[in-house]
Amino acid sequence: MLIALDMDGTLLNEEGKISPKNREAIINAQNLGHIVIIATGRSFMEAERQLRLADLECPVVSLNGAVVTLSDRTLAASKPLNKEDIIPALRWMNEIPDLYYEVYTEDNVYVELNKRVRLEKLSALSEEEVPEEVSWLLKAMIDQQFQQAAVTYVESMEEIWSKEENVIYKTLAFSLNRELLKEASTRFAAIPGLIITASHVNNIEINHEDANKGSGVTMLADHYGIPLTDVAVMGDSYNDQPMFEVAGYRIAMANAAPILKEMAEFVTVTNDEDGVAAGLEHLLNLNSKSPLS
Repeated sequence: MLIALDMDGTLLNEEGKISPKNREAIINAQNLGHIVIIATGRSFMEAERQLRLADLECPVVSLNGAVVTLSDRTLAASKPLNKEDIIPALRWMNEIPDLYYEVYTEDNVYVELNKRVRLEKLSALSEEEVPEEVSWLLKAMIDQQFQQAAVTYVESMEEIWSKEENVIYKTLAFSLNRELLKEASTRFAAIPGLIITASHVNNIEINHEDANKGSGVTMLADHYGIPLTDVAVMGDSYNDQPMFEVAGYRIAMANAAPILKEMAEFVTVTNDEDGVAAGLEHLLNLNSKSPLS
């Protein structure tokens, strides 16, 4: 069986770490002969750093499927964005104070300093000024930046996309103003060869049209000769939906988006309650009684 795990909101707890129980559960599944992979919106370098801290080795579907890397660091797939196509839309976002955005290369995340300042100001707004369903996302985005080692703040994003050697795989935009997000989404949707997804109603993520967690998981399943009926996935956000759509068995976190819970065969506990460990225990117990195939 191939088991795909999302990172943020799933494998990682609120401190941005892989808990000892989750680590134990992954090793147990690997020892039983199952292949455990990571499917994340994070860069490969950042995902690998988290795995290394927990002394784990797994193939990684990173940047929402734009990069697929085997356990031995062999690059199995790479689907970057065409910089020339997206730069006009990125420049437009630069001019909109209420639109925060990040640009992802294979091993780094770039943020303009003025956008970072804007995000911090938003996080400081009172509960009356920020809807409850959005306040947690603001906090999560700030926390994730502090937890990620590979975040670089620049005076101008022009210095990033103007360098030929910088290959862009993903960009993420966030705003409390959903009309602005809708306009950003419309601008990117007009560019051929892109896919626009979201991990929350207040953000959008832009990747190559062939880059999503579903395609990345499918590629690794093919690589290891495992039918999709024998693929299980675990996640919490909207960008996990593509891998939920291709998998034979789906596990949603208790903190997952409603649509994932509707699609799931099983809902585990939250990411801060060792939900991956509980989900894997359920999955392996189920598989021992009646294999997914």
